[in-house]
Amino acid sequence: MTSPLDPPTILDATDRLAWRASAHAALDVALDHLDGIRGRAVWQPVPDQAKQALLEPLPREGQGLDDTVAAFRDSVLPYGNGNTHPRFLGWVHGSGTEAGVVAEMLAAAFNANLGGREHAAIYVEKQVIAWMRDLFGFPKTASGLLVSGTSMATVIGLAVARQKVLGQSVRSQGNGAHGLVAYTSAEAHSAIAKAFELLGLGSECLRRIASRDDFTLDVGALEAAIRADRAAGFRPFAVIATVGTVNTGARDDIEAIADIAAREKLWLHVDGAFGALAILSPRHKDRVKGIGRADSLAFDFHKWLHVPYDAGCILVRDGAAHLAAFSSRPDYLSGAARGLAAGEPWLCEYGPDLSRGFRALKVWMTLKTYGTDALGAAIAANCDLAQYLGQCVERDEALQLMAPVALNIVCFRVCPEGMDERQRDGLNGEIVMQLHERGIAAPSLTRVRGRAAIRVNITNHRTTAADLDALLAGVRMIADKLSVTS
Repeated sequence: MTSPLDPPTILDATDRLAWRASAHAALDVALDHLDGIRGRAVWQPVPDQAKQALLEPLPREGQGLDDTVAAFRDSVLPYGNGNTHPRFLGWVHGSGTEAGVVAEMLAAAFNANLGGREHAAIYVEKQVIAWMRDLFGFPKTASGLLVSGTSMATVIGLAVARQKVLGQSVRSQGNGAHGLVAYTSAEAHSAIAKAFELLGLGSECLRRIASRDDFTLDVGALEAAIRADRAAGFRPFAVIATVGTVNTGARDDIEAIADIAAREKLWLHVDGAFGALAILSPRHKDRVKGIGRADSLAFDFHKWLHVPYDAGCILVRDGAAHLAAFSSRPDYLSGAARGLAAGEPWLCEYGPDLSRGFRALKVWMTLKTYGTDALGAAIAANCDLAQYLGQCVERDEALQLMAPVALNIVCFRVCPEGMDERQRDGLNGEIVMQLHERGIAAPSLTRVRGRAAIRVNITNHRTTAADLDALLAGVRMIADKLSVTS
């Protein structure tokens, strides 16, 4: 007998066998996509037909799972940005794994909210944070949180730094006119300046320090800037070091910057978006020497750990300061000594989000499935490939290496004789666009010392030397054709 309070429709399937068959078929679509990566173009434009299919009105009646999956397969799946492909080489995107596919499916079935309370998913995230704390040499009293990415992790780390210097009153009274200033390299990611804007500090209080010839922060210039600001009445409070700059992969001297931060009593935040995880490679861990001295460290699992998007992390050395910067528990979120409302403190007290998905599961499953030895070997292989590409460029008289190959990023350009620099900039820009349009490879275009450069980032565990050979062959082929027609 039904009640008038019963829902008029049931969202869970009544034919369980048919539903399972549809779900298995959907999983096969995903796995077939991964299995067939090499047989497809790296990127292809979204055709008008697919765009039109994605402009339909809001559906009032459902069409069922099979038809919905078919629509995804036909109008969405073929037209991604290509970062699972081994010749996706332009931006620092992770490439995903089969274990990640399964993890996302399991997390969706579990559908946990990790804002807090007492349940197993919370302990999975705490396990991941404990692993990262140990990996980077942070003390057991350090805290951490999984977030969307390094951009949000940087906001959290700098929010703790701000409160550390201004005190608890900053949460209710705002920044005030304290003249706070901080420092980072001119090569640092734009997300750092955005964090200053979001925190109400203003991007003008972030001092961009000149880089050296190797694109790392000039520590002498940093010290001079701190002295000048103190003399002018400003209040330095933080310095942000970068491990793996987005443009060239340069890594700041963390040890030297940490010494300055300690002497000047500044908060040291490290942006290790992808470079921090070089610590997993025995051959490259010295490149992040000193990272354990950071007061806060931001990095991504969805880059060099290949976890599906999105999954970033913030570690904070002073766990008590981290909690003080964000903790807020209204009556409707009251805890308890026992039961589901236990589990103090809740994870939502370490960041701005109360509703938090189960990001930790895909990180936990990636680490448990593959282990740090294999993940570190994949990182080392990417760095070896970058060195290989750099050497190929240096041997080719028509190409110019634009920056030292520090980790996994190679910046180069085609430099035909008889062209001025402006013409060469235009040529290299056209080459990159044609590489994309032809489906050969997907590097990006950047500027190094003011000149256009083809930027190759290697963070894909599927990339091989043959893929880089194909990239260079495509560059030469397009350059030759453009030279003939110009």
